[in-house]
Amino acid sequence: MIKLDVVYFAWVRERIGLAKEQVETEAKTINDLVAELSAREERYQLAFQDMSVVKVAIDQTLVSLDAPLDGAKEVAFFPPMTGG
Repeated sequence: MIKLDVVYFAWVRERIGLAKEQVETEAKTINDLVAELSAREERYQLAFQDMSVVKVAIDQTLVSLDAPLDGAKEVAFFPPMTGG
């Protein structure tokens, strides 16, 4: 079991209703964490229903969905940034 700070940005935050939370998890990868969170409540399912449009960072470094959580302290979920 590991403890992570999980941070949500933009519409991901709006759908979940939280900017940040501490999560105790047995997840080994980002995919595992997403599955675990999605199983909690419908609001997480809604936020993570299309992971092709969600970016993920572990300790402020962009990672893929199969990235391991070993040693991670923070996971952030956010939509891609657009220029302007």
